[in-house]
Amino acid sequence: MSPPNSIQKVAIIGAGIAGLSCAKELQSHGVAVDVFEKSRGASGRMSTRRTQEWAADHGAQYFTARDPRFHQEVQRWVQAGIADIWSPTLKVFTDGVWHKSNSRETRYVGIPSMNSPGKYLAEDLTIQYETTISRLERRGGQWALQCNESGAISALYDYVVLAIPAPQASILVKDLDSRASDIADSAQMKACWTMMAHFPNQPTTDFDAAFINQEIISWICQNESKPMRQGSRWTIHGSPDWSQENVELSKEDAQNQMMECLAHLGFDCRNPEISMHRWRYASGGLENATGFLSLSDVGLGLCGDWLNGGRVEGAWLSGFRLAAVIHGE
Repeated sequence: MSPPNSIQKVAIIGAGIAGLSCAKELQSHGVAVDVFEKSRGASGRMSTRRTQEWAADHGAQYFTARDPRFHQEVQRWVQAGIADIWSPTLKVFTDGVWHKSNSRETRYVGIPSMNSPGKYLAEDLTIQYETTISRLERRGGQWALQCNESGAISALYDYVVLAIPAPQASILVKDLDSRASDIADSAQMKACWTMMAHFPNQPTTDFDAAFINQEIISWICQNESKPMRQGSRWTIHGSPDWSQENVELSKEDAQNQMMECLAHLGFDCRNPEISMHRWRYASGGLENATGFLSLSDVGLGLCGDWLNGGRVEGAWLSGFRLAAVIHGE
């Protein structure tokens, strides 16, 4: 099936959920798509840290499905065996007191790891990994791309989609189009310090995960409580405000502050095994979500959770809806 309009070839920069969703929808309508991703694999922040001894989800912890279109997509993932429902025992820590959570929301996780849905979406796509696009140039009504690793990309594209965090998109669109630049510059994104830890002396807790309020930590989760996980690793997320204020801390200093908070929460932090990760652009976005941006006159689009209220669902819908505009529905 060929695309119904003049858009024949699209470049998508970023292989997170938004970029993958956009690419799959375009490809299903006969549009040729090339995806460029600076990391070694797909999925973006739906990610899992692996070593020879352990694994832990250290980005998005779960996802929900409220929109009927995304709910249908998630059911496809469940049927494909790459996602399942997670029903944790949840608690909340507020004003120095622990409470049970009354949340009844259905939560899903990728199986056997959070990056499984991203890998599934990427299977039939043309993706160049470890490729950082550093420059866009308009040539005779098409786009030429430059990459850090190998210089110019040989193909020309009718449309370019930036499925990357707002600060990274801002660098690429600066001096190209003020509309794209203005919306990228207006987004307020915050970092997240993440700790993956094993506490050998920690007694069994009466919860699988917890929302932490008014502390430098905002979330703690026992990774093995999720389906098809093994090992006793905790994933601990720093709060958005604290993480952003301390984004340039060394890993050691960030770890020390988070360990003090964990001790305050009642954890036995003796003899821990710890790995730290800093997400520079983990949360936040536009104050008033637009969903996506499509500039058909120049063949340029933006998608991502930062344009659509955050969350995995927001990212998928952002890419899906942009693709519908590009292919002419």
